[in-house]
Amino acid sequence: MNAKRTSQITALTGLLLAAAIGLHIAGFHEVRQWLLIASTILAGVPIAIKALKALKMKAFSIELLVTIAVIGALFIGEYVESAAVTFLFLFGAYLEARTLEKTRSSLKALVDMAPLEATVIRDGETMTISVDDLEQGDRVIIRSGEKVAVDGRILTGNATLNEAAITGESVPATKTIDDKVFSGTIVDNGFIEVIAERVGDDTTFARIIELVEEAQESKSKTEKFLDRFANIYTPAIVVLSVLVYIFTRNIEMTLTFLVIACPGALVISAPVSIVAGIGNGARNGVLIKGGDIMEKLAKIDTVVFDKTGTLTRGRPEVTDIHAIGIAKDELLQLAAEAETISEHHLGQTIVKEAKRQGLQLLSEPEKAEVIKGNGIRAIVGGRQLAIGNRKLMAAEGVLIDKEIAEYAISREKGGNTAIFASINGKIAGILSIADRIRPEANDALRELRASGVKQIIMLTGDNRHTAELVGAQLGLDQVHAELLPEDKVAMVQKLKDAGHHVAMAGDGINDAPAIATADIGLAMGEGGTDISMETADVVLMADRLDQFSHAYSLAKATVRNMKQNTFFAVGTVALLLAGVLIGKVFLASGMLIHELSVLLVILNAIRLIRYTKKKQVKRQHLERELLPE
Repeated sequence: MNAKRTSQITALTGLLLAAAIGLHIAGFHEVRQWLLIASTILAGVPIAIKALKALKMKAFSIELLVTIAVIGALFIGEYVESAAVTFLFLFGAYLEARTLEKTRSSLKALVDMAPLEATVIRDGETMTISVDDLEQGDRVIIRSGEKVAVDGRILTGNATLNEAAITGESVPATKTIDDKVFSGTIVDNGFIEVIAERVGDDTTFARIIELVEEAQESKSKTEKFLDRFANIYTPAIVVLSVLVYIFTRNIEMTLTFLVIACPGALVISAPVSIVAGIGNGARNGVLIKGGDIMEKLAKIDTVVFDKTGTLTRGRPEVTDIHAIGIAKDELLQLAAEAETISEHHLGQTIVKEAKRQGLQLLSEPEKAEVIKGNGIRAIVGGRQLAIGNRKLMAAEGVLIDKEIAEYAISREKGGNTAIFASINGKIAGILSIADRIRPEANDALRELRASGVKQIIMLTGDNRHTAELVGAQLGLDQVHAELLPEDKVAMVQKLKDAGHHVAMAGDGINDAPAIATADIGLAMGEGGTDISMETADVVLMADRLDQFSHAYSLAKATVRNMKQNTFFAVGTVALLLAGVLIGKVFLASGMLIHELSVLLVILNAIRLIRYTKKKQVKRQHLERELLPE
């Protein structure tokens, strides 16, 4: 039965009850009785149908308890009670559906932001088409105030874009030629022409909606336990009700016991919190993939970070080129031509620097090979190149004299990554690359510690000197450098074996094995690409560390909210049952209190939609003030 149908029956049942009250006051008692019976049947039939459907699936539902109680009330002539119970149950279901809609408001807001039309240039003509008709390679025009309908790169123009739908960031981002734009974002000011790289369900925006929908449908361990508990609890209550009748011979008390024991608030206590928490995350640019992930995230006590693109900005720059026996321009050009095959931040930085200096990258690398964690090997223009770290040079048999080694160390102590380049087995130079620490890193790490993280560790393939400098600036507990991907996996596994709950944050590509090994894998640095979305349990769409601190404190708040709801639901049922047994709580009044408890559980969960870190920080500050010295 849909929500509209439920609201109509609830309204009609309410009118019949109001009419019955009027007839009672007027003294028409017999007609009142018939109205009450009609009201009971009208509201009771859909409840009974739902109970029968559940029985066919071998499930004991809440509706079954209500149906048994209502039939019993009709049998003993308690028409006021039967009509009141069915009305209150339906009214409670209606309120529950309406308030649950609010917990899904973040997802609905995302769906509402989906573009419907796009302006494209085809065969020299400009036309407006449905987003369903867009094709890869289309040239799409977006003007001020319009939504971007594709993922792609800007061909011409520049603009400021509101990317809140993707990143959760409210501050507009400036975009120009070659910059990437995402579907669902809005051009605040400007004009751009975009070449479509992804359309329809393949866009980042569509994938976000799909991931959030799947996450809200998935169940946490607590939810699964409550489902199993309800399947045992409901038939147990029927048996207990029979025992109550055997000992008291009071059918009204027995029926009241049956209705009041319905585990309605308990069954929804965890799901509404999870849905609201995931919705809050989505609105703030954090994708948390389900209730189970939310619970695991709340237990994290150790966070492991990669360095490049995670603790640092991920936008490194070439700061110096030290050439040996070759011109700087030629060394840079050869290195860039070899690095065109690389997906690593540092390799792409060399390519960008060559383009920035106007160098033409003409030669295609031959027999190119990426040596994970060390660098690349390739033949460029007939010359054998090796570009990477000291381990790669040693593996290639390249000798590094004392002067070059000291120069590399001095660059590393200054915060640079030293990239060694060899040509035909001889050292040809060192390219220095520096990447600044993220501006929000210190605050984010401080917030993580305040929320309960015990230790923060950095694992990086970069050199020891640069790694230690970053570790000192951020106050990290441990720094491990010059690691291969398999070394990172071993370190994460070692932490887990020691009993720690570990979260691993990386770029989603080189760190994929370590991310998969950790209790919680967190991806950032790829702006929502397929790899980062699929590898990790948590995805930070804005590529900001403060989103991680928000996700962690949100997970803590969500689990706390679940516990509050569960305690309140169990406590309410216990008090009501005690009231029934001592004769202080009756069928209609007990049902009213029961339905109110369901509503309060939902309203408590809805608070999570508006949850912010500021509230968490304020709460922690108050807790510290209240703790004795």
